[in-house]
Amino acid sequence: MSSLGTLAHKLYSGEVSYDFIRNRRRWYAISGIFLVLALVGLFGRGLNMGIEFKGGSEFTIPPSQSTVEQARTSAKTAGITDPIVTQVGADKIRIQTPALTPKESAAVTAQLSKDLGVSQGEIGVTLIGPTWGAEISKRAAQGLVVFLVLVVIFLSAYFEWRLAVAALVALIHDLLITVGIYALTGFEITPATVIGVLTILGFSLYDTVVVFDKVRENTKGITSGNRMTYSEAANLALNQTLVRSINTSVVALLPVASILVIGVGFLGAGTLKDLALALFVGTAAGTYSSIFIATPVACQLQERRPEMKALASRVQARRSGSDKNKNAARKGAGGTALLESDTDEQGSDTTTAALLNHGIVATGPRQQPKNSSRSRRKK
Repeated sequence: MSSLGTLAHKLYSGEVSYDFIRNRRRWYAISGIFLVLALVGLFGRGLNMGIEFKGGSEFTIPPSQSTVEQARTSAKTAGITDPIVTQVGADKIRIQTPALTPKESAAVTAQLSKDLGVSQGEIGVTLIGPTWGAEISKRAAQGLVVFLVLVVIFLSAYFEWRLAVAALVALIHDLLITVGIYALTGFEITPATVIGVLTILGFSLYDTVVVFDKVRENTKGITSGNRMTYSEAANLALNQTLVRSINTSVVALLPVASILVIGVGFLGAGTLKDLALALFVGTAAGTYSSIFIATPVACQLQERRPEMKALASRVQARRSGSDKNKNAARKGAGGTALLESDTDEQGSDTTTAALLNHGIVATGPRQQPKNSSRSRRKK
């Protein structure tokens, strides 16, 4: 068996365990740093919205000997104050400008044709009004809200409302970090970006549901016992699904990283860049939130329930009683009786305490019964 398979088995069986729940403040602090940076980017620098959202004009120059700098100079000569000029693919050039009237657009096309040596008919022109862009933004926001509402309804029905709230917190966490990265880096927000964001929210939800399903399995009927608290059972579920979550994320991130490096770095595909960055950042954030945010938040909400508080008290009392019994057994003069481990729900410590209380287990020196002396043989 490979080392990774051995580790997965030990995590699943509980032989190896990391306490994610108890260290939740550390994870919250890490997320808090990223969220602060995201908010600084959003409210400081703001999002670089594409012309599909804010409206504008786009001119596509066919393959020619012209450079990006030449195209920028020509656009400025035509009266465009701050054109956005990028190279699309290996040889095409795209020029984005604020919204122009048909007359202004014709003047820019004529100037580009003259300076760059291409015919006006070969220059692609796309005019997008601000009203259309505002409608697209409105539809995107409506789609996101509907998605989040459906998520809450589904998780509330499949699990319960506390876990639905925890999953929603994780989704908002992933959304803010992804959008904040776009704001900090200045990447343009396009329809492809919206598609990428909705995709990664679905991935994050899927990973969270997998973990929550294991949490539900481990905590089923937990309030009737006293072996472990809800948080301990949920932490075991996290360890049992940890390797699976990491493997799924790595498999998802590798092709996305390839798109970023090859598609953007070598092929210059701008549309791929818009989609790939959202997928890469969102997938990484979704994996993190499923492990370090969603389940700890769910445990905090669950531990506030009266029955979970009562369970925690019983677990603490059981463990305190176990410690006292062990200390009492060590103090016995002359040795202690060895008890076989009990495998029932109450555990071996509870059985030991019960035996001691009823005087069945002897803790002092062993007492041998005295043999009565034999009567003398009658003569």
